[in-house]
Amino acid sequence: MTERRSALQVVDGIELSGKVCVITGASSGLGRESARALAAAGAHVVLAARNHHALTETADWIHAEVPGARTSTVHLDLTALASVRVAAKTIRDLTPVIHVLMNNAGVMFTPFGRTHDGFELQIGTNHFGHFELTRILVPQLAAAEGARLVILSSGGHVMGDINFDDPNWETREYDKFVAYGASKTANILHAVEADRRLREMGIRAYAVHPGTVATSLARYMSSSDFSQLRKFVAANSEPRGEESDGFLDFVMPEQGAATQVWAAVSPELADQGALYLEDCGVSEAVAPHARDDQHAAELWMLSEKLCAIDC
Repeated sequence: MTERRSALQVVDGIELSGKVCVITGASSGLGRESARALAAAGAHVVLAARNHHALTETADWIHAEVPGARTSTVHLDLTALASVRVAAKTIRDLTPVIHVLMNNAGVMFTPFGRTHDGFELQIGTNHFGHFELTRILVPQLAAAEGARLVILSSGGHVMGDINFDDPNWETREYDKFVAYGASKTANILHAVEADRRLREMGIRAYAVHPGTVATSLARYMSSSDFSQLRKFVAANSEPRGEESDGFLDFVMPEQGAATQVWAAVSPELADQGALYLEDCGVSEAVAPHARDDQHAAELWMLSEKLCAIDC
């Protein structure tokens, strides 16, 4: 197997001085590694997350790793649209221009729960909270005249499509795998429709599969859950002509963050968008339900409707 690049290797030779990058979920895992890499390239990195203590620790760690780094911290709770809106206002007060918005935060395979606004916890955190944050920050992204919207998805999107009649699991028996898959499908569809709607403003959008990364994201998984996940991996490799025994090839966060950082900075992606990326390249490994343009438009309208309810 070819050794995977790290996020720091991706930014080698990239100059981001004067650029502003906003990263959600920046206090740990992939977000933390992405923040270090973008700061190392000279960007002003706005670290957004829910845990204030962890945010402060991350900022201190970045400054120790990258002398002269420029960072700001913003409290952001994606499970509450009111918090999302306050965070967006704080970010807008910090900077009139955003060159990269990296929607990195997320949850995976959680027990059934609801956000403050009544969304099922996984799609509420992974999609609806980010949808609202992005919507509010569009003027700042447009001001960059060449911004990138990087949305973390997953190969796990194959586990579930969005049920437009019951997106928040109000009438169905909850399945945490299908719910996770639906939230990751929503991330890809968000990138597809955001790119279509915003490209004339100079904003291009990408969905990223980071690989199977060793982070705390898997804290809700039991050994039987990992067994079921391996079965999904094996079953969904066959239709793409791949061979797999379901083995999960884990990488460390510094390698896992490489593709999302590549999405944020790579000159190879200039004038392109609505792409699904993995292993620092464009991937075609997208389920049909996650690449449908009409599906993407319907999700955008549903998201506008549901997020507006709380306004």
